[in-house]
Amino acid sequence: FHAATVTHPLPVAFSDLLPHFLVEPDDVYIVKNKPVTLTCRSTPATQIYFKCNGEWVHQDDHLIERTVDPATGLPIMQVKIDISRQQVEKIFGLEDYWCQCVAWSTTGTQKSQKAYVRIAYLRKNFEEEPLGKEVALDQEVLLRCHPPEGVPTAEVEWMRNEEVLDPKTDPNFFITADHNLIIKQARLADTGNYTCVAKNIVARRKSSSAAVIVFVNGGWSTWATWSACSAVCGRGWQKRSRSCTNPTPLNGGTSCEGQSVQKSACTATCPVDGGWSEWSKWSACGADCTMWRSRECTQPTPGTGGKDCQGVDLQSLNCTSEQCPQSEYRSLRRKSVQKGKACIPGQGSASGVEDVALYVGMVAVALCLTLLLIVVVLVYRRKKEGLDADVADSSILTTGFQPMGIKPTKPENSHLLTIQPDLTTTTTSYQGTLRSRHDVASKFSMGNGPLLEPLPNSSHTLHNGKLPADPNDFMNRLATQTYFKTLPRDSANTSYGTFNFLGGRLTLSNTGISLLIPPEAIPRGKIYEIYLTVQSKEDLRLPLAGCQTLLSPIVSCGPPGVMLTRPVILSMDHCSDAVPENWAIQLKKQSYEGTWEDVLQMGEECASDPYYCQLEAETCRVFTEQLGRFGLVGESLSMAAAKRLKLVVFAPTYCTTLEYSIRVYCMDDTQDVLKEVMQMEKQLGGRLIDEPRVLLFKDSYHNLRLSIHDLPQALWRSKLLAGYQEIPFYHIWSGSQRSLHCTFTLERLSLSTCELTGQLCVWQLEGEGQIIILTRTCSDTPFSFLLMDSSTPALAGPSAFQIPYLVRQKICSSLDTPCPNGADWRLLAQRLKLERHLSFFASRASPTSVILDLWEAQHFHSGNLNQLAAVMAEIGKQEAMIFLVSDGEC
Repeated sequence: FHAATVTHPLPVAFSDLLPHFLVEPDDVYIVKNKPVTLTCRSTPATQIYFKCNGEWVHQDDHLIERTVDPATGLPIMQVKIDISRQQVEKIFGLEDYWCQCVAWSTTGTQKSQKAYVRIAYLRKNFEEEPLGKEVALDQEVLLRCHPPEGVPTAEVEWMRNEEVLDPKTDPNFFITADHNLIIKQARLADTGNYTCVAKNIVARRKSSSAAVIVFVNGGWSTWATWSACSAVCGRGWQKRSRSCTNPTPLNGGTSCEGQSVQKSACTATCPVDGGWSEWSKWSACGADCTMWRSRECTQPTPGTGGKDCQGVDLQSLNCTSEQCPQSEYRSLRRKSVQKGKACIPGQGSASGVEDVALYVGMVAVALCLTLLLIVVVLVYRRKKEGLDADVADSSILTTGFQPMGIKPTKPENSHLLTIQPDLTTTTTSYQGTLRSRHDVASKFSMGNGPLLEPLPNSSHTLHNGKLPADPNDFMNRLATQTYFKTLPRDSANTSYGTFNFLGGRLTLSNTGISLLIPPEAIPRGKIYEIYLTVQSKEDLRLPLAGCQTLLSPIVSCGPPGVMLTRPVILSMDHCSDAVPENWAIQLKKQSYEGTWEDVLQMGEECASDPYYCQLEAETCRVFTEQLGRFGLVGESLSMAAAKRLKLVVFAPTYCTTLEYSIRVYCMDDTQDVLKEVMQMEKQLGGRLIDEPRVLLFKDSYHNLRLSIHDLPQALWRSKLLAGYQEIPFYHIWSGSQRSLHCTFTLERLSLSTCELTGQLCVWQLEGEGQIIILTRTCSDTPFSFLLMDSSTPALAGPSAFQIPYLVRQKICSSLDTPCPNGADWRLLAQRLKLERHLSFFASRASPTSVILDLWEAQHFHSGNLNQLAAVMAEIGKQEAMIFLVSDGEC
């Protein structure tokens, strides 16, 4: 190598010093095509040189400068070299380009630090750009930004409407370490176009703008006072109004749901016109030869704006007296007689007028009584021609419906609980409600046992015993009602049946949704036509705020307003992680006006409320005495709260083209959603290629990412431009999106390729994930997975329950009475692991009956009467033999 050599020797006093560096080379970046300069300065040094990437730099490339330190007299040597872009690019990619300075003295050598020379650049395309969002007022907003690759690493700043955001001056903004922007509480002023800006020493890049719209959902103002009654007298109407101004909807926010005007019937007090009382008797003749009489306006007294009496209330009359002249006396006497005939009642023609009025009044009363008798007869005859008076009166119930299907055969059970009533006695039969549509011979007849009163003759028979000719007639009649316009019109999503006091069950197959109507829930002597349906989440969007999410399907049962004497049990799936401390779960019910109300807070139930809920691992069971539309909404209390997602993968049934699409559904883990997707894929010609997987999706604001890996490159390639796909967090968390899925379009390089292998990865950023192994061929048979629910949509009477009616009655009569040693309904609840609900059971007239209702709801498909019989045996009631029913009792 060539080095710079000092021509003058060092002073003797410093000849034994090692060189040290006054200036060492620093890391530098080459911007575009401009070369960079490295500088090195050392003292004392006899020679100095640069070594770059292990090779000595030629002496001719060094720029040498020599000086002397005036304080010490030591020589100072400074060397500079220029590094060009071409020199770095020669080895770029093999290792980083570096240079090091080496200084020599008579004693030895010293090496400087390494200075790295890098070519600066900044790519044009952002790895992830912010996406526009519509958010509610005060909601947290997360805008993601992953800047382009660059050297040196790009710095990131955010702009709103071309103005730089500074989190120091506005604490509502926060920029995370990975360059994402968080708006803590969205304000109206935060509406705008947001841009992520990346910059380094080379360039400044802008992402595409993301429009953030902060909307305000409308809210009702308080009701105004009621207006005056529209009628001056009698029945009328009054109204009050409210406006959607608290707040006013802005930027596309939803308008207020419900009525802006309410009307109410009112009765205005009618005005009463005054009437005169009878005249008083004439007074004695006074000294002025006059006598007086008076009357008062008190029959009736005028009121409520009525008119006063017309005329005089005082009359005077001259009378005879010895002091009065005779002529005056005669004149006054004639006047008195004339005036008396005209004014004094009970004399002359006045008596005849009163008799005529009396006769006219009697004739009028007789006519009124005759008309009233005719009306009563007509109403009675009309009612006899219509439905039986015991049939439930509802605006949507115009005919009877027969429950469909037959109860499946039950497994063999313990003798304690399998005693069936004697169906051979010739007593009154229940026609038209408990009989299967296809099995006329399976009528249920009740004997006159001590625990069950016989049915009154024909009191539960539908009019003419007719059944609906068209099952869709039920849906058509529902659709005509104002409250039910959002009900699905297809009967596949609806189950219905006709029930009396013996109760029954409605089930929506393959959805996990059912309605149990316990015995005695419907009053004796009544027949109700009841329906059960699941709603589309897109048709009925629940108002969700903050971290709230829909955890269950929206289920309707009705008709609303029917009278129930004990709670029915509505069962439906939910998709929460069932960890109570992570959630605040509410049961919501839609009112008649269409607004959603919170009717129950889990963990804060009151035994006297008309609603109660049992939350199990995957099912929610709602006790309610009021039918209507229900939904389960959860609000996460911590970032550990998670929803269960069901991951389902479909592919084409037939592979005839080069393209091959794989659809991955990410949906709430409830059976109704799975059923909907399975039906949709059946129409699309898709097939299930693996068993559904469950993924816990946490409330962490992170999206769900999906990607395919390890495809055989020689046979397949992905047509997806990016390396992965993402489903936004809020689309999943809201629970109101329908059939969320991603499609991966693959292309095989030859039609002869039929084998597909690889991995499908689904995971939440900074969360859990699932890896699904893809091992399929075009000739594979579809993966057969579907929850096959063979239960009948509607079952009425004893066929709907596992516990025979008479046995149930005996169990209740035995365990409802408190027992000193605790062998009563409390022990039964404990053995069935239901002790959490003791206060609710205790608030009911028959606690045992409610416990058995819940057992029926939980074990309709998988119930084992042997196990229940064993629990009853453990309670220790066998010595009384109360569960054994003799043939005579049956």
